[in-house]
Amino acid sequence: MRPGSEAVALELPVGRLTALRAHPTGAARGVVLWVPGFTGSKEDAHEILPRLADTGWDAWSYSQRGQADSAQPVDDDYSLDALAGDAVAVARLVGGGAPVHLIGHSLGGVVARAAVVSDPSAFTSVTLLCSGPKGWPGRHDATTETVAQAGSIGLWERDNPEKVDATDEEIGAFEAFFRHRAAATADQNLLQGASILRSEDDTTDALRETAVPVLVAHGEHDDKWPIDWQRDMAERLGARYVVIPGGAHSPQAEAPEATLEALDSFFSSLAVN
Repeated sequence: MRPGSEAVALELPVGRLTALRAHPTGAARGVVLWVPGFTGSKEDAHEILPRLADTGWDAWSYSQRGQADSAQPVDDDYSLDALAGDAVAVARLVGGGAPVHLIGHSLGGVVARAAVVSDPSAFTSVTLLCSGPKGWPGRHDATTETVAQAGSIGLWERDNPEKVDATDEEIGAFEAFFRHRAAATADQNLLQGASILRSEDDTTDALRETAVPVLVAHGEHDDKWPIDWQRDMAERLGARYVVIPGGAHSPQAEAPEATLEALDSFFSSLAVN
């Protein structure tokens, strides 16, 4: 993990959600909150949080319910409404009641959009990062089959068949993290998340009606969500639209400085003088 972030716990009605926080350099310019995507966790933002903090933002990310070491609800509710409700609650908590800049990555963007539609007052802005307007039939069908048969760890084992019997020391700390995260993630988080990605309706118009400022951004090589869909969504929203050079589906890791420039420029444009 890049130096500059600390691990913290957030107590919500669903239970304890784990988070990372990078404290701002100097006086805080505002609060930024990152929502991770499918199969992800708070660590997905570990490269970008300290960079945001270095430019004055109080930067947070959290693992959603059922992701990695966050709480797993006893009723196995990983519906979009439940995930969006968590995002609103986390925003209220880390923002101290003041609105925050929300960033949703991939499936996290679907959650972020739903959160803003449900409670616009909680957010200064929303960034949809590598996240499109709707789902489509057949998406993640293979993922669903694998998880149903072999659990969440089955995804990692499917993609790393030569490492299944290796020790953590043999595969190294970086890959061991992904294995442990996969094993800890709730099966239902993945099964219901995949269902959302297949079936989510286009709520672009509802998001525009909130009047919350939007940034739509993606890596120039993003191959997980149709780029023309993302560009069209930005046009329909009247949103700022940025293609991040050198980035693919996780530009915060692949091109962190360019991602920082896109985010900081957008947040700064909304500052009240």
